[in-house]
Amino acid sequence: MIRLDDYIQDFSNAFWSAEPVQPWEIIDQLETILTERLKLLGSDYFIKNNQAIHKTAIIEPGVTLKGTLIISENALIAAHAYLRGPVFLGNAAKIGPGSEIKNSLLLDHSAAAHFNYIGNSLIGHHVNFEAGSVCANHFNERNDKTIFVMHRGERINTGVIKFGALVGDHVKIGANAVLSPGTILEKNRIVGRLELINQTN
Repeated sequence: MIRLDDYIQDFSNAFWSAEPVQPWEIIDQLETILTERLKLLGSDYFIKNNQAIHKTAIIEPGVTLKGTLIISENALIAAHAYLRGPVFLGNAAKIGPGSEIKNSLLLDHSAAAHFNYIGNSLIGHHVNFEAGSVCANHFNERNDKTIFVMHRGERINTGVIKFGALVGDHVKIGANAVLSPGTILEKNRIVGRLELINQTN
């Protein structure tokens, strides 16, 4: 069992306080989680069509927003970024120009600098994706597309065909690096520029 609080501080208190669940299960239930969270938001948010944008958030021209979204205090979404909900952006999260975020959570002070793709992933606090880095969520090249993860020496079958990564707090991911589907990164990990992370082959 992967304990999400080992990777992302206070995750269970902020997002999930019921029975333990795996990160890919959170992703599968993200639409429901955010829909319920929308009901608790106050007047500091503009809310319309299942999209909540904090009054202090900045959304630059050319941004495309689809589906259920919560964009928190002081978040920034730069020009021509594309968010495909369900997506949650934490306080002061930054999405750079030309980046695409799909079915994911990026928590407080995390940033996808520019021209990034992050799909079906849980991204902790203070994580930085340098330009062009990718968090892939699907094995296009395989006949059997089921995603496995490696967790502390154990190979776990997720039972899903779309899951990107669990990225712990304070991780730094270099420019043009690729996280293969099913990547799990402990807190404070550094991924080098142009590095490929493929933990289960």
